[in-house]
Amino acid sequence: MTDFVVALGLLLVIEGVVYCLFPDAIRRIGRMAEAMPDASMRASGLLAMIIGVGLVWLVRH
Repeated sequence: MTDFVVALGLLLVIEGVVYCLFPDAIRRIGRMAEAMPDASMRASGLLAMIIGVGLVWLVRH
């Protein structure tokens, strides 16, 4: 459970840095995301999850 809370904290730090340093880019990305078809969003999300699980697996083993 501790690892989960640490990971969540790091996610918030990284997201906060991105929003703080690049607000215009975040708005642009949001507009692009609105225009993406649902299937593309789902595929991107699935790919991100697979990469994330792979990274965690590599670090933990």
